[in-house]
Amino acid sequence: MNSVVGIDQAFWYIFIVSAVLLTGITLTMIYFVIRYRRSRHPRAADIRGNWKLELLWTIIPTIIALSMFAVGWKSYTGLRSVPAGSVQIQVLAQMFTWIFVYENDKESENLLMVPEHTPIKLNIESLDVIHSFYLPAFRVKVDAVKKFPTYVWFRTEGPGEFDIMCTEYCGLDHSKMLAKLKVVSRQEYDAWLAREGE
Repeated sequence: MNSVVGIDQAFWYIFIVSAVLLTGITLTMIYFVIRYRRSRHPRAADIRGNWKLELLWTIIPTIIALSMFAVGWKSYTGLRSVPAGSVQIQVLAQMFTWIFVYENDKESENLLMVPEHTPIKLNIESLDVIHSFYLPAFRVKVDAVKKFPTYVWFRTEGPGEFDIMCTEYCGLDHSKMLAKLKVVSRQEYDAWLAREGE
């Protein structure tokens, strides 16, 4: 499954369940305020010891929480299960630039070039302070920490250009730590990769 789809599904599931719960709880509260107001019921009812109610408000939230966990876990494992045949690129963060090292040791600064319709694995590490690699169009966000390599993957679609930024404050020029993802055809990618002196 495309990592974007998994993340979006998890987001919308949690959002919709939360909206339904908020609406249900608010409407129930309004009903109880009107139905059981003091003028109609001057003496409050004591429901302590009602094991059926206690069981109900224990089991329902547990099921909801576990279902959210299951959806989130599926999305998370999707981000960690890299498909075979992925293009692997080393991502090195340093104040205040992104360096991309390709499989043939070619390097580019602040430009991540990748082929279309391909899974891309990014091996990420920092050379100095903590940074955070953020590619919003593909729902990719991962911290870059010195001496703590990690990875993330995503699948490209058609050609295009997308923003890359750092979302961890890393110094005075943090806001200038920007890069571009350029998705091109496989032929253009192979030709670019083979060119020297860029």
